[in-house]
Amino acid sequence: MRVIKYVTSFIAFIAISTTANAENHSEAKSDTPKLVIAISVDQFSSDLFSEYRSTFTGGLKRLASGAVFPSGYQGHAATETCPGHATIMTGVHPGRAGIIANNWIDLGVKRDDKTIYCAEDERIEGTSFGSITAATQGDYVASAWHLLVPTLGERLKTLSPDSRNMAVSGKDRAALMMGGNAPDMIFWWKGEGFQTKQDGLMLPALAKFNTDLKAMLAKPRAPIAMPAHCEIRNRPIPVSADNPIGTYRFQRPENGAPIFRASPDFDAAILALATQMITDERLGTFAFTDILNIGLSATDYVGHAFGTGGVEMCINLSELDRNLGQFFDSLDKMDRDYLVVLTADHGGHDLPERLTLQGVPKAQRVDAKLNAKDVGARVKQALSLTGEEPVLYADSPFGDYYVSLALDVDTKARVKAEAIKQLSGHPQVHAVFDGADLAAMPMPQGPVEEWTMAERTRASFHPDRSGDFIVLLKKAVTPIARAMRGYVATHGSPWDYDRRVPILFWREGMSHFEQPLSVQTVDIAPTLASVIGLDVPQGEFDGRCLDIDGGPENNCK
Repeated sequence: MRVIKYVTSFIAFIAISTTANAENHSEAKSDTPKLVIAISVDQFSSDLFSEYRSTFTGGLKRLASGAVFPSGYQGHAATETCPGHATIMTGVHPGRAGIIANNWIDLGVKRDDKTIYCAEDERIEGTSFGSITAATQGDYVASAWHLLVPTLGERLKTLSPDSRNMAVSGKDRAALMMGGNAPDMIFWWKGEGFQTKQDGLMLPALAKFNTDLKAMLAKPRAPIAMPAHCEIRNRPIPVSADNPIGTYRFQRPENGAPIFRASPDFDAAILALATQMITDERLGTFAFTDILNIGLSATDYVGHAFGTGGVEMCINLSELDRNLGQFFDSLDKMDRDYLVVLTADHGGHDLPERLTLQGVPKAQRVDAKLNAKDVGARVKQALSLTGEEPVLYADSPFGDYYVSLALDVDTKARVKAEAIKQLSGHPQVHAVFDGADLAAMPMPQGPVEEWTMAERTRASFHPDRSGDFIVLLKKAVTPIARAMRGYVATHGSPWDYDRRVPILFWREGMSHFEQPLSVQTVDIAPTLASVIGLDVPQGEFDGRCLDIDGGPENNCK
């Protein structure tokens, strides 16, 4: 593989030289695109797409002129980054893929930290995601080995071994879950620069990219301009005395690296890196089809830091639209025959302090005592159990709860029953499902918007990894007990504000149409497989092929 020679400008996209254009084929487009670009915009809900669609003038407007499915669904209950990305290019639900959450508990793992990060390989001794810090980003080894099914790029190599399967993202879990276990090239952000899991000739070029990016972030630059349509949102929301959410952000100060991720510049850098991968590796210029997976992460960081309903998100989406437009313009200059699909790993929920001012009086933060430690203590008291060891383990107030393996069978059953009883009676808990009951259920079928809560939970349940029982919070309950700087709002619920995401397909010359009925992100991989001529055995996908032709032809043959 050639050494990539990256440009030193990360925000302005490259202009392709006449020489580079001459190298590219200019044949008429065939039925099969030479380059498939799968883009996931982290936390880009259908609600945001609908709210801001009329303001788009760049890349998102272009995509909205193709095949538009505004009611796409991440059908499962665990609407988090890792499970969501695992659906997009595998075509299967998280429970089948084995990616049940961002983190889960494995009480049998041979290390003190029992929390498993979805994109780590905990089999490697001396490593742990639990040691993560802002400076080091942990000492874990990033890996997709928890992903139990192949991605589309991995499947494509069985048909065309020369095809390239590449990925770049702001998050390792996004790149790995879309690229799979054996990508040809992969990058993600780590602390102060992008990194790769590959060794050898890639490292000098990547070091140069990171050095230039660090130098750019060290210098003050002009703030990001506020579009006129965002002005009306520029008003403070009282969250805490030192954290005025809802007022203009995105200054570019000296030494701006600490705020880089939660700004539109983050996605601009990711797209610049993607552009150079396409250029220098000549993706889409050969007889076979290449796949490039792109995870744009800034929208998620902005949503967590500022919520989804304020001026910060408005500016971010305007810049996302502009940066995507520049990215597509660069591809057009390269004369590539490319097909794009854009979707999201999950939606998002605004901060409750703003929601209560905007017609959602029941919006609230989660009870600080709703956690495994406090619930476990109450269970022990109710059952007259002694000892210092916890009886319950969980990574968050909602989701998977695990009963201690140190208990005998009878005591474990009593602890589980009492915990389910107590949690089911909590005023902020919508439902608690026994893992044994979920394991006995088939994967849900039928219209995804009509799935019961149990069916949604089953879609992200894996019997070897999921909890002894699963807790779902009520609608509009934010599972953050106390707002902190950089973390005031989140996602992860089974409610549609977290499940619904847009799914947009675009290719030059395709007929525009809009299909408002529900589809799923697990439909993306079988759809792309049909377009690129990849025959996948029946039953390998949970999703179905979508006819995106828009005319009398049908790509789902």
